[in-house]
Amino acid sequence: MTKFEKISLFLLRVGLGWFFFYAGITKVLDPSWSAAGYLQNAKTFSGFFAWFASPGILPVTNFLNEWGLTILGASLILGIFVRFSSGLGIILMLLYYFSGAEFPFVEHGFLVDDHIIYALILLYFAAIRAGRVYGLENWCSNLPICSRFPKLRNWLG
Repeated sequence: MTKFEKISLFLLRVGLGWFFFYAGITKVLDPSWSAAGYLQNAKTFSGFFAWFASPGILPVTNFLNEWGLTILGASLILGIFVRFSSGLGIILMLLYYFSGAEFPFVEHGFLVDDHIIYALILLYFAAIRAGRVYGLENWCSNLPICSRFPKLRNWLG
């Protein structure tokens, strides 16, 4: 990988990381924020998404949404656990995609919207081990625990 490619990948990873971190931390810091309205207005699989908004499940849904976005963003910014967090981020983006879809039209397009683009970028990050490019994953993969448990390196990136 050339230096230009590394810098481009780093900037894409940090930029998308900031996007997710900001989306999450603003939800964490706003005590009145809830995913209930969004989930109750889901157009596809409305029963499934309404279940996430049910009174017993909603606090867990809110927590996972708020902190999932925040931790995904921090992971991308720092370049650590990028493979693992990208996998979870893809699931989150697909949930957002299907809740806003009214096929073949989706929230901001025809079949493909921003959530699919984010999921594809996260897939790319996981595939090429983006955390190893100007991230903390190189340092973490050289820790003694990774030598002891080599499969841990796959989770790190």
